[in-house]
Amino acid sequence: MAEFVESCELRAQFAAGLSRMYGAEVPAYHTLVEVSSLINTAFPGALRLGSLERVTAERHGAIRVGSAAELAQVADLFSAFGMYPVGFYDLRDAASPIPVVSTAFRPIGQEELARNPFRVFTSMLTVADGRFFSADLSTRVQRFLDSRQLFDPALIAAAQRIAAAGGCPARDASGFVAAAVSAFALSREPIDRAWYDELSAVSAVAADIAGVTSTHINHLTPRVLDIDALQQAMTERGITMIDRIQGPPRVDGPQVLLRQTSFRALAEPRRFRSPSGEVTDGTLRVRFGEVEQRGVALTRAGRERYDAAMSAPDPAAVWQRHFPATDAEMAASGLAYYIGGDPSRPVVYEDFLPASAAGIFRSNLDTASAAVQGGDTTEYCQDWMAGRIGHHIHDPYDLYEKVAHS
Repeated sequence: MAEFVESCELRAQFAAGLSRMYGAEVPAYHTLVEVSSLINTAFPGALRLGSLERVTAERHGAIRVGSAAELAQVADLFSAFGMYPVGFYDLRDAASPIPVVSTAFRPIGQEELARNPFRVFTSMLTVADGRFFSADLSTRVQRFLDSRQLFDPALIAAAQRIAAAGGCPARDASGFVAAAVSAFALSREPIDRAWYDELSAVSAVAADIAGVTSTHINHLTPRVLDIDALQQAMTERGITMIDRIQGPPRVDGPQVLLRQTSFRALAEPRRFRSPSGEVTDGTLRVRFGEVEQRGVALTRAGRERYDAAMSAPDPAAVWQRHFPATDAEMAASGLAYYIGGDPSRPVVYEDFLPASAAGIFRSNLDTASAAVQGGDTTEYCQDWMAGRIGHHIHDPYDLYEKVAHS
C-alpha cells in the first residue's frame, strides 16, 4: 500500500517551501528569523505560550487577491493543507483605510495547531466600494481581474481531491506542494506602468493586487516571544524598522492578543512596460518583513475592555483600569481564555487584529490614505464572503471556547 501523506504534513512542507522561496526573494527575512530564534531560545516563558519547538517553527503568511472568485480558489487550495477560513476583517474602517476585506486560513483544531500552526492572512480587494473606486475604474478593474488566472485549474482540482481525502499518496505530495508554492512566487513579467500608477492613486495595496497579473507572498512572519527585544536587536543590526509596534502596549501583566512589527518595505527590482511598449527596469516597495508576538486570547468581555483601552491617547497609561495584573484575576474575571479555567494554561491567540494589520500596511507606505467619506453601500461581510467562497468561516470565539473547555 502506497505511503499516505496527511494534510498536516503537507502543510508543514508548504510552509517550509514558502519560507525558502521568500527568503531567496527577500534576504532580510533570514535575519528576521535568525534574531527571532535567538530571542526565543533565551526567553524564560516559552512553554507557557507554546513549546519552543512550535514557536520557533511558527509562521504566518499574507497574500492579496482581487475578487471573490480568486478567494474561492485560495480557499480550495488551502483546504488541502488543513487550513480553513477563520474570522472576517474589514480594513476599510481603519484610521488610514485599506480597500480590502480579509480572512485568515489556518488549522482550527488544537492538535493540528500544535503540529504546525501555519496561517495565511488573505485580503480581497473591495472593487465595488464607491468610496475608493469610481464606477468607471471599478468596471475596468473587474474586467482586468476577470481576464487573469492566478492558479492552474489542475492545481485547484488536485487540492479539492486532497482536501476530500485528508491527504495524498507520497508519490504526489512533493509535486503538489511545489506547484502550490510556485503559485505565490514573485512574477518577473513587466508591469503596465500607467495602469499600476492609476491604481496607486487609489491605494498602494490596490496597485499591488490589481496592478499585476499574479499574486505573491507579501510577507512571511515568524513568531517571537519578546517583540521589544527584537525591535531593538534588528535596529542594532542596521535594519530600518517601522516607527512603533502595532497592537497592545507592553505591560507588566499578561500580554494579550497580538503585537506586530516589521522592517520597512524594501525597494525590489521590477520591470515596467510604458504605453509605447518599451520595457524598463524600476523598483517597487510593497513587501516587508513582519514579526509577531502572541499573547492570551480574550473573551468577548475582554475584547470590549481592550477596545476601550486602545481608544485612549496612551493605552499603556490606562491599561490597569481595564485589565488586572495577573492571569488568575484575568481568569476569575472571565476576560481571557484558559484551559479548564487554569490560569497557568492560557489559550494562545491564534488570529489577527484589523487595526494592527492596517497599521503595518500604513507604516510601510510612503503616503497614507485619507479617511473614506460616506457610508458603505456594499455587501461585503462575513456571510457574503462565506457564500461566495463556498466555505464556512469559523468564529474565533467559538474555537477558543472549545479549547478552553476541552
